[in-house]
Amino acid sequence: MSSIKRIKNAPEGFDKISSVLLEFEKRLDEVQKEKESRLSAKSQEKLWKVMQIHHERSLYIFKLYYKRKLISRDLYQFLIKNKFGDKHLIAKWRKQGYEKLCCLRCIQSDETVHGKTCICRVPRAQLELEAEKKGTDVTFKQCVHCGCRGCASTD
Repeated sequence: MSSIKRIKNAPEGFDKISSVLLEFEKRLDEVQKEKESRLSAKSQEKLWKVMQIHHERSLYIFKLYYKRKLISRDLYQFLIKNKFGDKHLIAKWRKQGYEKLCCLRCIQSDETVHGKTCICRVPRAQLELEAEKKGTDVTFKQCVHCGCRGCASTD
């Protein structure tokens, strides 16, 4: 049984958005049920799909509360408390320069080889300019952490 259907004492307005949250949960269940071997590259891509759905769900809640102002503060806090949205990711989206951040792993310097933020945080124009100076093509395709193709706020 779905965790959304088991929720009791939800604030007013939860029933209006529960169908969308249920869709996100169904998509997560489908990804988790896919059978892949643990050692394949596909297993990493499966994790990317989970992270992408998690990002979309958090973004949905963020837009409802901060951009469109369609849900109450009580409902927003209820959703965060029940882990429907990532409070740390939403907090970063509110800061300048992080409006399009894909995941928190991409800004943690200890997660990268050179101790800096992830390559997906570098603006695409800057990557193209550096590649042009070297006389090569842009080699960045996807982030190794989450599969992001670029989340710099200037893109």
